[in-house]
Amino acid sequence: MRLKVWSPFAPLVLGVAVLVFAVDQLHKWWMLNVYGIIEKSPVSITSFFDLVMVWNRGISYGLFTTHTQEWLIALSLVITAVLWVWAQGSTRAFSAFALALIIGGALSNALDRAVRGAVADFFHFYYQGFSWYVFNLADVAIVAGVALLLYEALVLGEAPDRRGKA
Repeated sequence: MRLKVWSPFAPLVLGVAVLVFAVDQLHKWWMLNVYGIIEKSPVSITSFFDLVMVWNRGISYGLFTTHTQEWLIALSLVITAVLWVWAQGSTRAFSAFALALIIGGALSNALDRAVRGAVADFFHFYYQGFSWYVFNLADVAIVAGVALLLYEALVLGEAPDRRGKA
């Protein structure tokens, strides 16, 4: 079995990952430098949603907080490489797209860690005593990608075998 690093889905994966990365980084730049979320935080949007400024030094949703970001950056890069290879072996554009969402989000958050020392998170949902973790657009892309992979595995099932068919 040969390791694939480029396949017919590579342009799709690369394009979607770059788009997710760019949108998230532009949003973070705008929130920090134009909107001025640091000075305004928190900004109440609805009775259950605020814009806030949180610097996440942990893994997902602030778990395993650390002040040394290097190993989290390295972990993100290793996971991204594994996901890239997985996407290149995909037999469906659906799974390649889902993996691209995860790759773009992971790389954007890794850049935050490298440049800012933490990931910038802004969105906070809550209701009465319940408070959801603060997150950003990269996190939305990662969760959407994982949800699509689960949907594919549980609902769509395996891709049809096309070997030997015209």
